[in-house]
Amino acid sequence: LALSSLSNTLAVNNSGRWWGIINVASSTNLLTDSKNVQLVLDPSLQLLSRKQRKLIRQNPGILHSVSSGLQTAIKECKWQFRNRRWNCPTSQGPNIFGKIVNRGCRETAFIFAITSAGVTHSVARSCSEGSIESCTCDYRRRGPGGPDWHWGGCSDNIDFGRLFGREFVDSRPQIPPSFQTVFSEMRQECKCHGMSGSCTVRTCWMRLPTFRAVGDVLKDRFDGASRVIYGNKGSNRASRVELHHLEPENPAHKPPSPHDLVYFEKSPNFCTYSGKTGTAGTAGRFCNSSSPGLDGCELLCCGRGYRTRTQRVTERCNCTFHWCCHVSCLNCTNTQVLHECL
Repeated sequence: LALSSLSNTLAVNNSGRWWGIINVASSTNLLTDSKNVQLVLDPSLQLLSRKQRKLIRQNPGILHSVSSGLQTAIKECKWQFRNRRWNCPTSQGPNIFGKIVNRGCRETAFIFAITSAGVTHSVARSCSEGSIESCTCDYRRRGPGGPDWHWGGCSDNIDFGRLFGREFVDSRPQIPPSFQTVFSEMRQECKCHGMSGSCTVRTCWMRLPTFRAVGDVLKDRFDGASRVIYGNKGSNRASRVELHHLEPENPAHKPPSPHDLVYFEKSPNFCTYSGKTGTAGTAGRFCNSSSPGLDGCELLCCGRGYRTRTQRVTERCNCTFHWCCHVSCLNCTNTQVLHECL
């Protein structure tokens, strides 16, 4: 549900088709590429669409990259929302993110933004690592550099990652903010050359940011997401183009930019369990009794209160390295105080 794909129902209908790619062999639900190499899908999940299968066959080696990107995106989603009432829960089912993907709320917008970014990031990096046969490094930056550096090395191929990601998730031609985020956060890296590390000249290339940096930016855009409505531009017939004309629900707010995350409806109540909306509630979640923030027991437990219990944890401690090559540690037992939402 990024800005350029809000009116695209693929975000809901295909939500279970491409989250379930894994690297573990199974006897069923196999996909074979152009070289008859078996590409593995999770048999408990839906099959990829015909278009997605075609894209994978046309790009040998890309399936593992897509899988890695999606797994990274899921981990990042959970980390970014670890202290929120909605903590990006997942399950082992056809729709890994649950019923939330059937809603047009801001959490859904973040899910599709972070997973699109994950695919883009992973594919772009895999190109420069030589893991995908149909792409390579981005060698376009071969022009003049600076007084003490020049372009060279192997830049991550963000354009290939962006184009593949857009085709794989079947987005509209506009570039969604997840791809823009990955691209805008690219940084220049250099390697020094010269006698005795003098660094008289450097070779530089463009490198993708860490995915944590991408997740941080998208989380900021989640917090500033815009609620929108469809605008018909004065026409009673809503064409495909007109469905892309999104207006802020509050006329006093400025229209969303291509960098913004947008959503249509309010988020469900994440405080309590609801089978209808698929929310698990916050009962049983651990909270911080001394924090006034979102991770604090008052907010996270939605005013229901919390219970306190202690547990003994044994961990390795006082580790010493012995030459060569052995590490010895002691076992230290500590008592932890845990607060759990009622």
